[in-house]
Amino acid sequence: MLQDKKIGFIGSGNMGEALVSGLVLSKAAKPENIICSDIFPDMLKKIHEKYGVATTADNIEVCDKSEIIIYATKPQVLSSVLKETAPALDTAKLVISIAAGVPLAAIAAGLKKELRLIRAMPNICAFVKESATAVCAGPFAQDGDVELARAVFDSVGKTVVLQENILMDAFTGLSGSGPAYIFTIVDAMADAGVKMGLSRKDALFLSTQTMLGSARLLLESQEHPGRLKDRVTSPGGTTIAGIHTLEQGALRATLINAVESAAKRSKELGDMVVTDFIKNADG
Repeated sequence: MLQDKKIGFIGSGNMGEALVSGLVLSKAAKPENIICSDIFPDMLKKIHEKYGVATTADNIEVCDKSEIIIYATKPQVLSSVLKETAPALDTAKLVISIAAGVPLAAIAAGLKKELRLIRAMPNICAFVKESATAVCAGPFAQDGDVELARAVFDSVGKTVVLQENILMDAFTGLSGSGPAYIFTIVDAMADAGVKMGLSRKDALFLSTQTMLGSARLLLESQEHPGRLKDRVTSPGGTTIAGIHTLEQGALRATLINAVESAAKRSKELGDMVVTDFIKNADG
């Protein structure tokens, strides 16, 4: 789907590079069809040498040479980059933003044009090609635009298509922030292993491998997690004793509250970003 598409990246930092790596190494896109810009020459040199893609310091050149343009900038500079590049954009181009927390309404306000917009939110696991990415289409996206966006982000994991105004904040609370919850759980389990006599190295490895194996079993078996839990839990055994302790500590309620709190904060920050973008667009 992307083999003959010209793809441009404005911003080639960590997430931009992760996407370039996914597209090139999975052969979803040809390196000669990818062009990247960045303000740091060393970053451009590295990404060119590593992946064989074209590079430039000129954001307008990226727009002129690309059919799909991915804005992979930091949220705080996106407004100025959109103003700079808006004259080079038209409906022949698909515009995708991965700027964290910046809603489609804010992007549209920055561009002041009715363009084919997609907002996508990959998570940190894109660096190991295991991202959970949400994709949301703007009102002027055309047939096939969502599938093109999914093809980009499927190169670094798996995607879901969501309605931004209803579910994007929920996605942020669950999968955007979720890796941090998992890292905290893994760290706590490793601490427990150390407390029980394991070395720090062995405890962290065992905690991490247990988390990885459990996730893979869930994905590949397609069984409900409760059923898999029951398969591990013998009557009167060690696992039910541990689960009882987790229930006493309100683990489920705590995780539910964490996702809810993060989702609410996502909504608050999104509203603030929209307000700032509209002010800048009018200024």
